Amino acid sequence: MAEPGLGLCFQRRFLAARQLRSFPWAELEQSLRTAPGSSLLVDILQKTILHPLCVKYPPSTKYRRCFLTELIKKHESTAAEPLDELYDTLAAILNEEESTHCYKNYLLPTGEPVTLSESVAIVSGGTTGLVTWDAALHLAEWAIENAAVFSNRTVLELGSGIGFTGIAICKTCSPKTYIFSDCHPCVLRELTENIRLNGFVSEPDTTRHIQTESQGPEAEARNCQTPKLIVAELDWGSVTEKQLLDLQPDVIVAADVVYDPEIILALIGMLQKLSAFRADRKRPEVYIAFTIRNPDTYHLFQTELDKVGIGWQIIPAHSNSIFLYDVQPNVTILQLFI
Repeated sequence: MAEPGLGLCFQRRFLAARQLRSFPWAELEQSLRTAPGSSLLVDILQKTILHPLCVKYPPSTKYRRCFLTELIKKHESTAAEPLDELYDTLAAILNEEESTHCYKNYLLPTGEPVTLSESVAIVSGGTTGLVTWDAALHLAEWAIENAAVFSNRTVLELGSGIGFTGIAICKTCSPKTYIFSDCHPCVLRELTENIRLNGFVSEPDTTRHIQTESQGPEAEARNCQTPKLIVAELDWGSVTEKQLLDLQPDVIVAADVVYDPEIILALIGMLQKLSAFRADRKRPEVYIAFTIRNPDTYHLFQTELDKVGIGWQIIPAHSNSIFLYDVQPNVTILQLFI
């Protein structure tokens, strides 16, 4: 009989395209030796490579090939009878052409996925913004635990990248309006595509405003509770007064935008402008998540905030790890008072 716990553990890691070493291979091998039948492997195959999400939005060809090769090795190590499904599936993948893009599917607590088209390379098109970074996952986890911060409010995300954090917040936290923003043309195109992949389509003749597609009374009823989504091209250095007055966010979030001294100064300048151009003079709440790769850069950010009089405090670590990490990242979330 298949072990649902092990199968589901493989499923969550596989759909999000976690690194192969993070899979519970030892537990699988032990289970196969204890019960050498094929039911567990068939269950894992159905929950991973043959899962409907994976069939429709597949991870990279290389990743699926390596995963299946490892699965076959574990099966063969038990001296069990060959399982045709494994070899047939591998043969089909070997015939596929490699692509520069792939999909990752992150499962929310509701079971609903966030599906993203990502680059297979960390740097692509002259930017690192075409992949999802750990700070984005971390910020989304915190947001899901603190949905009241975003509920029925206008949220601006700075440096949205390909959209993971924003899409997760829109699916779980019920904001009134969510403004995705970035400045790189390739990132904005991929971001808009990922918004569509997750059940949204752009209005005719504009890439700015995004709304859900109406598909009858049931869909219309759902859409009444769906936030208005906006994709904005926003360059922190050349943002105009009109753009700032149009934004008027209640909450500002950003993930992994504190990694370079020049970017830190531009970010702080942008926050000061957002604070200055408020129609109601009510200052927005600001939450910045970042992985501490270089302690000097982290301390520089805090020092520069202090210089311009922006207060800050560290948000306590959240308790619930929803998304799986290969290695638990050193991520901090700061709340800023602008």
